[in-house]
Amino acid sequence: MRLLGNILWIILGGLAIAIGWALVGLVLCITVIGIPLGAQCFKMATLTLTPFGKTVTYGGGIGSMLVNVVWVILVGWWMALGYVVAGVLNCITVIGIPFGLQSFKMAKLALWPFGAQITNL
Repeated sequence: MRLLGNILWIILGGLAIAIGWALVGLVLCITVIGIPLGAQCFKMATLTLTPFGKTVTYGGGIGSMLVNVVWVILVGWWMALGYVVAGVLNCITVIGIPFGLQSFKMAKLALWPFGAQITNL
């Protein structure tokens, strides 16, 4: 199921979105200040490319929480909103429910990326 889900995900737009995340990460890594933000974009690109069979664990300390608050205020809320809307639209049909659940997983990561780890199941 993971392989089939990931193949369908890539064909139906996952590759384009992952490339977009990677390009934004490269642009952010041009400056020293943008490197931590670029690293989070690469994390999103990894999850966006093949979300099935991966899980996100959240942790980190007070530093991660403070940077996440700034992230949410500046960019996280509208990125997460986009993933939530995509998830709701996917969940309208029974066939789209697994894809909607993956969109919700990415919405949470887009909202709170610092201190999160992506692991394979």
